[in-house]
Amino acid sequence: MNMLPDCKHEKRFWQRRKTLVFALDEAGRGSLAGPVVACAFCATNGFTQMPQPPIPVKDSKQLSQRRREALHAWMKTIPYFAYATAFVGPKTIDAINIRQANFVAMQRAIKKLQGRVSAKRVHALVDGNDPIPDIPIAQTTIVKGDAKVFSIACASIIAKVSRDAYMLRMAKKYPA
Repeated sequence: MNMLPDCKHEKRFWQRRKTLVFALDEAGRGSLAGPVVACAFCATNGFTQMPQPPIPVKDSKQLSQRRREALHAWMKTIPYFAYATAFVGPKTIDAINIRQANFVAMQRAIKKLQGRVSAKRVHALVDGNDPIPDIPIAQTTIVKGDAKVFSIACASIIAKVSRDAYMLRMAKKYPA
């Protein structure tokens, strides 16, 4: 049976200490061209109410492009969903390696999201098993988090849709 991501992790932090959860994921880490894109996502209401998505929210890799775009459009209509994306380009990736570039993108996305939401307490849920270095907030890594945690799945969808849109713009600007 294919389980859908749920909000258990986020709700636990919110109920315990009114802590907002920033969920982080990236797109483009295994690509041959283009940037790595990170997304930091949160529900500013702490998931006290949860809207019904038009289609099930899953890891972006399990969704068609059409479904990812539909979910991304839906997320933009929810007033208490907030997110920020950050891009790190190929020159930086080549200079510092993809792993470090991924960390830089996530650090930038967190900083941008912190500028958009106000919270006394924040905890990051990070997809994968590598904690993000040099961030001023507590964090928990979750292997395959994009398949288990609703907020990480949302971050994965936003990062993928954002990266795909960028790559399409570049393909039009620089046709083969």
